[in-house]
Amino acid sequence: MSIRDQIIETADRLFYEQGYAPTSFSHIADAVGISRGNFYYHFKTKDDILDAVIDLRLARTRQMLDEWAATVDDPAERILLFVEILLRNQDKIMRHGCPVGSLCQELTKLDHAAQGRASGVMALFAEWLREQFERMGCGGDSAGFALHLLGRTQGVAALANAFGDPAYIRQEVHLMGDWVRARRPPVSTPARAARA
Repeated sequence: MSIRDQIIETADRLFYEQGYAPTSFSHIADAVGISRGNFYYHFKTKDDILDAVIDLRLARTRQMLDEWAATVDDPAERILLFVEILLRNQDKIMRHGCPVGSLCQELTKLDHAAQGRASGVMALFAEWLREQFERMGCGGDSAGFALHLLGRTQGVAALANAFGDPAYIRQEVHLMGDWVRARRPPVSTPARAARA
């Protein structure tokens, strides 16, 4: 991995764990193990690093969604993979919250110019979820269902961070799974041919 990529990966982790504002060039340079001079060769400002981190998150999110599309045929099962991110990352979420939501919230509070770009990951999830609900046959309700589920996962992440309770995460993931499955349209059965 190149030094530039190491800087981006490390900044991504530190922005998540410590927050964007409290993380300095020195924190990132020390964690990577490079001099400040070498650091400035790759990035002139912290906002340049933030842009690179957002690009990394967008690329990784697209890759994950593309992999789900390539490996899972059922749109409801794809949606459940999204919900189950809470289980796969529960330790990190209990310590630091949702990486996407927490960065969006922080940049909004800072009135930072990159807030719109950071929320692009959230928008990517919303659009992808809408498409999956449409494929399930939810029609005009798809966009609303997508935002409902995205909001619910964000709320669960916030409360999991506040309470640090893995049982709560498991319970909510189970309930969201039931909710998703209940959105499936009923399967119609063809009428039996009349007997002669």
